[in-house]
Amino acid sequence: MTTSPPHAAETAEQVVAEMVRRARTAQAEFAGYSQERVDHVVAAVAWAIAEPTRALELAELAVRDTGLGNVEDKTLKNRRKTMGTLRDLTGAKSVGIISDDPKTGITEYAKPMGVVAAVCPSTNPAATPANKAMMVLKGGNAVILSPSPKGASTCALLVRHIHEQFDRLGVPRDLVQYTAVPSKAVTYELMRQADFVVVTGSQKNVRAAYSSGTPAIGVGVGNAPVIIDADADLDDAAAKIHASKTFDYATSCSSENSVHIHTDVYDAAIDALRRQGAYLVSAQEKRRLQQVMWPDGKLSAEITAQPPGKIAALAGFNEQGAHDADFFLVEEDGYGPDHPFSGEKLSVVLTVYRFTDLDEALDRIQGILDFQGAGHSCGIHTKNDDRARHVAERLKVARVLVNQAHCFGTGGGFDNGLGFTLTMGAGTWAGNSISHNLSYRDFLNITRLARVIPACEPTEADLWGSYFETYGR
Repeated sequence: MTTSPPHAAETAEQVVAEMVRRARTAQAEFAGYSQERVDHVVAAVAWAIAEPTRALELAELAVRDTGLGNVEDKTLKNRRKTMGTLRDLTGAKSVGIISDDPKTGITEYAKPMGVVAAVCPSTNPAATPANKAMMVLKGGNAVILSPSPKGASTCALLVRHIHEQFDRLGVPRDLVQYTAVPSKAVTYELMRQADFVVVTGSQKNVRAAYSSGTPAIGVGVGNAPVIIDADADLDDAAAKIHASKTFDYATSCSSENSVHIHTDVYDAAIDALRRQGAYLVSAQEKRRLQQVMWPDGKLSAEITAQPPGKIAALAGFNEQGAHDADFFLVEEDGYGPDHPFSGEKLSVVLTVYRFTDLDEALDRIQGILDFQGAGHSCGIHTKNDDRARHVAERLKVARVLVNQAHCFGTGGGFDNGLGFTLTMGAGTWAGNSISHNLSYRDFLNITRLARVIPACEPTEADLWGSYFETYGR
């Protein structure tokens, strides 16, 4: 385990080379493990963070050192995300033969990729590294975690707990390592020397991963729009939006960033949100809030994942209701660079739009996503499945959630079919190589054994019958 700073004379290339060497040695042993043994290693990583006292300890350290979110929600996230991911991995085949199809004559053999570099953000400095490590190890690989500087202390503690579990199993500690002194040079060198890279966090790191020369998965920016349709259960929608938007003070990229309310229920929906602790800012308060959130045109770290009372104080709100609020509503009608509230806010600030026609609303939502959040996700609260299907057909997004709290459902939920993850691909719309929720299968190489089967050779009529009938030969 790398616990001390590298020697000053060592270059980033040398530091990373030594970590990769040790990872390859450990992975070579790991590659010979049975499925049961691999699954025990994965369970050990999960227990290292999910055990209640450790989940709390990691959450406390994360909030102390990053200044983001709150302890109660981070503790819940450390357990919930880990338990959900372990549920998805339990029973899944990732060693040896994983598929054998007599009809096609194809037998599939899972093979490890090798050493995976996992770049992790400060917003979830324990849950994200644990989540990635579980998936990477499920594929028989070793992982080297690259935390953000603010999240490094939390990552170090997590890895210490993982290594304690590994000692119980008698498996190599070097299966999971981390960069003890995070730096751009070390991170970029790690991307270059690893066999595969997965990045959650800044778009600069995502672009660096894709240009590193190493196969990579990166994810896009979140800026989730959510629709409240005319037939929605308003109290249910408001409760879910409140729970999602306020969770961990909106550190999640999946938190609702704008809500689009049908004009027929606009006032009633606002009232329902108010009953959940929302405060609708005035035009004057909106101007002050904008100055605080984007003082120099860039989103301020002063408001990112901060308590609502702190935001109210920074913005100089005078109304007591603003200081007692759980989250803030800001009315808007435009989007793009001249309308910063239409972008991702990573705070308990929710932008509100009014719409009459769903297609016009979807045009605006697509514009918002094209500005920020391309490909990520959208939600709708409705009782009409046809309306939900229409949203999915129209929007260029990887996920559309129906009647759900967005930050709890987008990365996998116990009551929906999406896989648990903290890494959500947004497709080529966002310049990503995947449009699904990251899974262990993304860390497998697969060998396919192909046998001779009865020939299935088409005729011209089979292939061009409809074409010839319509257009001639």
